Amino acid sequence: MLFLDEIGELGLDEHAMILRTIKDKRLLPVGADSEAASDFQLLAGTNRDLGQAVAEGRFRDDLYARLNLWTFALPGLADRREDIAPNLDYELDRFAEREGTRVTFNKEARDRYLAFAIHPDAPWTGNFRDLASSVTRMATFSPSGRIDASCVEAEVVRLKRLWSIHTAVDDGLGSIVPAGLIAELDPFDRVQLAHVVDTCRRSRSLSEAGRMLFAASLAKRTSSNDADRLRKYLQRFDLTWHALHESP
Repeated sequence: MLFLDEIGELGLDEHAMILRTIKDKRLLPVGADSEAASDFQLLAGTNRDLGQAVAEGRFRDDLYARLNLWTFALPGLADRREDIAPNLDYELDRFAEREGTRVTFNKEARDRYLAFAIHPDAPWTGNFRDLASSVTRMATFSPSGRIDASCVEAEVVRLKRLWSIHTAVDDGLGSIVPAGLIAELDPFDRVQLAHVVDTCRRSRSLSEAGRMLFAASLAKRTSSNDADRLRKYLQRFDLTWHALHESP
């Protein structure tokens, strides 16, 4: 079984290599002088819209056709709240394995945390990363080996503050940038991206937007390609200048 995670991040050169491996079931192991055969079954994972990437020329259509035999969309944690309770135990087991210390909830604390975690107002913007980090923090701050109600309350306050940063900056990025990329952005970087998006939408061309965004650095250079610089920046978030003008 071969699992290729984040396959949407690969470049076109890597696409050709993987496509050949899929078709011929042959590959060149690292450090080897000759190819090896492997009769594998392939699974691939991504948080990007590969169909859109194909349409924009950023993903090979023949590789996409090979991968797109069976497709399963995995909902985020906010849409799978029934998974939160069992994953509390799982994350505590992982903590015990890493740290060599078993930590548990007392009943009051567990009930309070679950009531907060499964409530519709909890957005879980970082999906399971948020949950795993939350459990790790509570376990770390409970040297007695028991997570109590005061520890849970402190964590609830922290998570609310974290999520309020994302919701307070209602910049419209959530409708145009994949959720996985949004979750990985610090608030500082999100403000920058929102400004870039706004500038692109107010500009008549990619070049004009580039001149506006890089005006200060342009004055210090004898030559530049600000349009290409801006294009590469937008590509990091699965965005294009034309797509920004087509979206509401």
